[in-house]
Amino acid sequence: MLQLSYFHITNLEPMYSEILRATGTYTDDEVGLFEEAVTARHVTRNELILQKGQVAKSMYYLLSGSIYQYEQVSELDRNIIDLRIQNEWFFDYRSLISQRPSEIYIQTFTDCHILELSLDIAHYLTGRSIAFLQLNKVLEGALERLKFFDQSMTPVEKYTFILHNRPRLIQTFPLKMISSYLKLTPETLSRVRKSISRADLS
Repeated sequence: MLQLSYFHITNLEPMYSEILRATGTYTDDEVGLFEEAVTARHVTRNELILQKGQVAKSMYYLLSGSIYQYEQVSELDRNIIDLRIQNEWFFDYRSLISQRPSEIYIQTFTDCHILELSLDIAHYLTGRSIAFLQLNKVLEGALERLKFFDQSMTPVEKYTFILHNRPRLIQTFPLKMISSYLKLTPETLSRVRKSISRADLS
C-alpha cells in the first residue's frame, strides 16, 4: 500500500520556477499558479506509486530520490522499463495518454520527495493560461525515451550513452537493474564495462 505524506520545504519557490521554466517561458504569475496547484509529497522506500491495472492519472517530478518502472515477468524476475533519479519527471506514458490500465509498476527505490501534477490540475492550468501547453514537452520527452531502446544500438553504444549522458544512474542503481534497463544480460554488461575500462586505460 502506498504511504504518502505531505511535506513543506521553505526553499521550494525557486525550484518550482526552475522546474516549470525548463519546459518553456512563463510569467511569475504562472509560476505562482503552478506552485499552488501541484502537490508535494514524501514517499518511503519500496512503495508502489502505480500498480499494474491502475490507470495513470498524474505526472511526477523527483525532487530527491530514485524510482524505477518495471514489468513483473515472474515472482522473482522484473523487466526494468525505466530508471529515474533526482530532477527528472516520471509517469506511465502509455497509460496516462490512453487512460487505460497500466501494464507496469512504478516503485520507489529510495525514500523520495516528489511533486505530483494530476491530469485534472494540468487541464485546470491550461484553462487559466495557454502557456501551460508547454508542459507537453514533458510528454514528448517520455516518448523519445520509449523509442530510444527500439533503435539498433550495440551493447557498447547503450552503456556508453548512459555513461556519458546519465552517469548518476550507474551510481544509484545496482548493475543487475542497469543491465535489465539496457536490455542486456548481466554477463554482457560486465564484458562491456571491462572493455570500456581497458580502452580508457590504453
